[in-house]
Amino acid sequence: MLRRGKRLPGKTPEQVLAMRRAGLVVARTLEAVGQALAPGRTTAELDAVAEDLIRGDGAVPSFKGYQGFPASLCVSVNEEVVHGIPGERRLEAGDLVSVDCGAILDGWHGDAARSWVVPGAPADTAIDALVEDTRLAMWHGIGALRPGGRVFDIGDAIQDLLEEREEERGLTYGLVEDYGGHGIGREMHMDPWIPMFSSRGTSDRVSEGLTVAVEPMVTLGSARTRTLSDDWTVVTTDASRAAHWENTVAVTADGLWVLTELDGGAAGLAEAGARYAPLGD
Repeated sequence: MLRRGKRLPGKTPEQVLAMRRAGLVVARTLEAVGQALAPGRTTAELDAVAEDLIRGDGAVPSFKGYQGFPASLCVSVNEEVVHGIPGERRLEAGDLVSVDCGAILDGWHGDAARSWVVPGAPADTAIDALVEDTRLAMWHGIGALRPGGRVFDIGDAIQDLLEEREEERGLTYGLVEDYGGHGIGREMHMDPWIPMFSSRGTSDRVSEGLTVAVEPMVTLGSARTRTLSDDWTVVTTDASRAAHWENTVAVTADGLWVLTELDGGAAGLAEAGARYAPLGD
């Protein structure tokens, strides 16, 4: 007989509401960082914007000091996929910038990432497509969550969307398999680890109250990556551009609530054909 996989534990409504407050800190911070994005700004300046906002909201940056990471944001530029360390690098028009942000409020974590193109350069249709399709893949992955469903349904939905978009656009995407989504709550990284690609085998089952971070990372070339000598920054091996989108989401009795979106995920869930069902906002 095939094992169906264990049912993952959920959180109480009160705990989910506490995570929503942490998620809103992250959402507001990412919105401000996106507005601060401009040619000539350093990645360290973006990090300062974020830390001021997080601490001003009474929260603590999740990343700063985590396993020795030195900053409040991960800022990854162009071929950098994830875990880029902010510093004196000045952004240029047309750069593809992925920003990952985490905050702890009253002991609860929120975690999200966004990708943007620095304004001021002529449009690059392939890069714009990469950013948009990674964003939409995230929403389709989130939309695959439902009580009693499989955690692996997330990766199936992400890969299906990206393969469909590849064919429509005539592009080749690399779906990074070395990093994945994860449970989140009192810790930033908790079980289960969630592949962001189609996976065979037994999958754990989703319960009402489950909170997870869904975060596809997609490239405009090979999915292979390597880590730089700083022991943090992950780059594509072929120097292709990469995008990263992430949200923290709670599974409710009637649908989904995206804790790191200002609108609770109403707009993005509608794009994915999923039901928006907040506990209260």
